[in-house]
Order: sequence, then structure tokens, then C-alpha cells
Amino acid sequence: MTFLTLSHLKKSFGATQVVHDFNMAIEKGEFISFLGPSGCGKTTVLRMIAGFETPSAGTIEIAGKDQTSLRPNQRNIGMVFQAYALFPNMTVFDNVGFGLKIAGMGKADIERRVKEMLALIHLEHLAERYPYQLSGGQQQRVALARALAPKPQVLLLDEPLSALDAKIRVALREEIRQIQQKLGITTVFVTHDQEEALSISDRIVVMNAGKADQIGTPFEIYNRPTTRFVASFVGTLNVIDAVVTDQAAGLVKIGEQTVTIRDAIPAANGTAIQLAMRPEAGSLADPTIATVTGIVTSSQFLGSVIRTRVMVDGKTISFDTFNDPGTAPPVVGTTVGVKIDPSALIVLAE
Repeated sequence: MTFLTLSHLKKSFGATQVVHDFNMAIEKGEFISFLGPSGCGKTTVLRMIAGFETPSAGTIEIAGKDQTSLRPNQRNIGMVFQAYALFPNMTVFDNVGFGLKIAGMGKADIERRVKEMLALIHLEHLAERYPYQLSGGQQQRVALARALAPKPQVLLLDEPLSALDAKIRVALREEIRQIQQKLGITTVFVTHDQEEALSISDRIVVMNAGKADQIGTPFEIYNRPTTRFVASFVGTLNVIDAVVTDQAAGLVKIGEQTVTIRDAIPAANGTAIQLAMRPEAGSLADPTIATVTGIVTSSQFLGSVIRTRVMVDGKTISFDTFNDPGTAPPVVGTTVGVKIDPSALIVLAE
């Protein structure tokens, strides 16, 4: 059932339009990530949901009720920022209970709810400490507990992990996902980190220049990008020039070599197109049975993975294979065959 509905949202700052006709229906309990580079409009959409920005056009509905003209404190939304935004003169306990106190909740109820939240984030033992006495990860967990304490309908997270080191980021993003699933709260998460979005989301919105280029599950976004931008922004990608030789049979020519692909080709015979391929979709093979052949230009041993680059008809193709202790990495300058799974070749749209 649709819970959060964004309909024809637009936002302009002066003459500059930063969000263009944005539409999305989010289910109750879904974890949605807005993913994209700086300036793509993802944070602006989040701030419109929160009420910090007023849409130039469009509507925002939560549980069937129009929120577009409501102030932030009227929307029953929890917000976690990149900067922890904790009150430095308050203890952890008082920070978590601040929203409850403002709402007029009784002292006994506040104490019970704060204890529940501190148990949820595993920081009961730090209730009387102040923010300066906590690590960055601990402070962000307190900020999360504070946002969740008033039982909001929607939780919004604006790049909450970007100020943390890599190891803490991984641990905390997993903890956020576990808490979200436990509470079943509808969540919108903004990030520029593709690994974060792919690892914890139910669906991802890949944003580009104020528009949603593609909305889909992590599996769909990674394996079946529908635009060139999505294909290049999410994950490492090979972009290969090709010419359609037989549209009906799915035949294309890469350089002088003909390759069969499984996807429908939305272009006439003789048309130049571009194909996308993930590095893990290629592997070394005997040149007589390979999809294409080429010259090895580099071979990097990365432990569990060997990353090889092969020059095929003037175009470099990179592919990753798992390390095999019984097989040495390919030698630079040698001719090798590259076997490509036809289902892994994606026809890129403009």
C-alpha cells in the first residue's frame, strides 16, 4: 500500500530549476535511497518531504493526507542530518528525550521511551554522557534514537554516515537497516555512496540533474541500468561501441567481430549503438571459443580478484575474475580470448 506519495514535485531557486517533475510512490515500511552526485537534487527532494523547502509545484502526501503546506513540526517526521546536531549542553538521555519533552509527554513516559531507544541503539551505559564524550559513530546513533523517539511516520536520513570513517560507516549502515526493519518505519536515505545504497535499500532512486533517471531494486539498478548515466554512475562499467548487423537475430558487430546479445535492440540495422558490460561478466577463454579476442594491456593481482584489461579493436575492456591458485594471471602483450555472457550485455539508451 502506498504510504508516501510525491506527485509532480518541482523546485526552483530563482531562475534555476533543481528538481524537475519528480514522482514516486513509496510503500509503508520501505527503505528508499536517493543516490546521485552532488547537485543532482536528492537532498532538495528530502528537504521538501521534511518541510524545510517549499515545492515550487507538486504535492506530498503521507498516509493519504496532504503535507505540502504543513510546517516541519506538523508532519510527524524524524530527521537525521550529516552533522549530528546534538545539543552539546545536554546528556545523551536528554538529547534523546528532547522531542518528547517539547511534545508535552509526561516525565515517566519520557523516561520509559528514552530507555527503549537507548536499548535499541545499545548505548544504555552512556545515558549520562555528553556528546563531546562520544565517538562520531556513537553520536550519530544518538541522533538516530532522538529522531525515532517520537514515533515518526517517516524517517529521513541526509547522508548520515559521510562524516565517519569507512569501518564505522559499514557497521552503522547495517545497524540502521536492522533498526528500520525492526520498527517497520518508512525511510528515505540520501547518499552519494553507491555501495551504501546497494547494500541496504529496498529500492534506489538514481538522480541526475534534478530528475529520477531510474527507480528500481539494487539488483535491477546494477544489472539492468536503463540509461547511460545510471550504468556509468553505479558500479564499474565497460562501454563498448557496436553496430547493429541483424536486429531480429540480436547480432551486433564490435570492431570486426560479430556478437549475439539477448536483449531486444531498439535500433535498425546499420545503426551505431553502445553496449554496457560489468567487469565481472567477462572471463578468459580459448581464442577459438571466445566471444572476442584482444591483447592484454594490464593485469593486476588484487588478492581474491584479478583485474585484467584487454584491447579489443582499439577499445579497452576491463574484467574481473576470481583468483585461481592454479592459474597465473595473464601476461601483458599476449593475445587472449574474452568470453562474454550475452545476457550481460546491455544496450544503453541515450
